[in-house]
Amino acid sequence: MATPGTQCMMQAGLTAGMSATQGMHSPRSNPVDTHLSDPVSMLPPDLKPDSKSRIALRCVDGKDVLVPYLSIGAWSWGDKASFNYNPARDLPHIHAAWAKLKSVGLTFVDTAQSYGDGESERICGTLFRDMPRDSFVVQTKWLSTPDMANTIMQAGGPKSKLEDSLLRLQLDYVDIYLVHGPIHPLKISTVAKGMADCVKSGMARAVGVANHDTKEMIKMADELAKHGVPLSVCQCEYSIVRRLPEVSGVIRECKKRSICFQGFASLAQGRLSGKYSRFNEPQRKRRFSSHPMHVLEPTINVLKTIAEERRVPVPAVALNYSIIKGVLPLVGVRDARQAEQDMQALGWRLTEDEMKQIEGVSLQGSVSSLMQHG
Repeated sequence: MATPGTQCMMQAGLTAGMSATQGMHSPRSNPVDTHLSDPVSMLPPDLKPDSKSRIALRCVDGKDVLVPYLSIGAWSWGDKASFNYNPARDLPHIHAAWAKLKSVGLTFVDTAQSYGDGESERICGTLFRDMPRDSFVVQTKWLSTPDMANTIMQAGGPKSKLEDSLLRLQLDYVDIYLVHGPIHPLKISTVAKGMADCVKSGMARAVGVANHDTKEMIKMADELAKHGVPLSVCQCEYSIVRRLPEVSGVIRECKKRSICFQGFASLAQGRLSGKYSRFNEPQRKRRFSSHPMHVLEPTINVLKTIAEERRVPVPAVALNYSIIKGVLPLVGVRDARQAEQDMQALGWRLTEDEMKQIEGVSLQGSVSSLMQHG
């Protein structure tokens, strides 16, 4: 079973500074150094990904994991500490959202052992029930905290916890298994062996890391290679108001090594959705990219103008930006309306001029010494 209280532990950690924002932001903005940023488009100029388009993630057997250009983040599914989850209220909306996503083939879900003390994985298991195994992709994360199991079992920790995840998911294997963060007490070489064992046992098809910086990612890739397993994914917080993985070179290194870069909190936990304002701030628990809304007004205004001209929702513009920058965005979906909005990020692309307008009001963001290194 999942360690009881992990959802509360995560929220406490975010409050204490585990997130890149350390739970708060200076009212002063942090503009991007244009000399360090990537070109406005990292996507081939003739490519307009739609819901049927796929990215290939490398596997040891040569049978790549094929994923859509948009992933559904399931942190809010079952998590009471950060998202006030109420099953009677929220579960029907989750099922309605899944039905809409499933109808267009956007069935790539990102979850974790720590989300809702494992409840997110259980909910995912109910959604996958009666679906052909090749019709969805599930990605979960090893809870790498220095708890008793990980400390005693060493390289056996990732596999042991994945066994519990598979029971909750009601599956024989996951498509992708990530190290949730660089906060484990083990050497990277030990973690790499544990993750490689998950692949060799058939419990995971591909592996990756989350919240690692460039050096940590490269070290993990090198250690996995000793076991004949590629590093397939690197996941960090990335959005218009946190472009740090871009200016620090993480995304460029991923592209060089054929590693899929995923960006979570793509809408800055709702701040880029058009829903909030200086008079309607998000809950204080939403700590990723938690700039005060008055700081983000120039950014929101540009997104709204483009959205109106394009006749698409504001979230679709923000997500389309990430896709064009060569990022696979993860976005939380809690109901069918949000699913409908996010789906509209696909099938078109912002112009170079629109990208430059957005970049003119973007922010760099920061790291933390605990969890968010990348």
